[in-house]
Amino acid sequence: MGDKRLNKRAVLLAERLAEKPTASLPGACAGWAETAAAYRFLAQDELDWRDILAPHWQSSAERMRACEVVLCIQDTTELDFNGQTITGLGPLSYEAQRGMYLHPTYAVTPSRKPLGVLDCVMFGA
Repeated sequence: MGDKRLNKRAVLLAERLAEKPTASLPGACAGWAETAAAYRFLAQDELDWRDILAPHWQSSAERMRACEVVLCIQDTTELDFNGQTITGLGPLSYEAQRGMYLHPTYAVTPSRKPLGVLDCVMFGA
């Protein structure tokens, strides 16, 4: 992301969310100061979700270079934010359900070894 402090915050936030993947930000973070820092990090207008994932995409591509055959598997899933006030959401499976779609491309070997996520598209319908 071009800033050591932002990189450090991104890594810490990713670690916290990985430790408690179903938790909210306050539930995943260690105290209010860390939660507030996470909200400030995510609220930056110049920060894009692709900026956060770019290092992972690069590492995934590097792991692929060591493999003779790589399968690139795509999937689409619904991110349901029903009942939340978030801009950019659209209808999902039915009109009243609000959220967005996530369409990632996973890289795996034929022996099912995961190499990472290569790309990701998020869109509201």
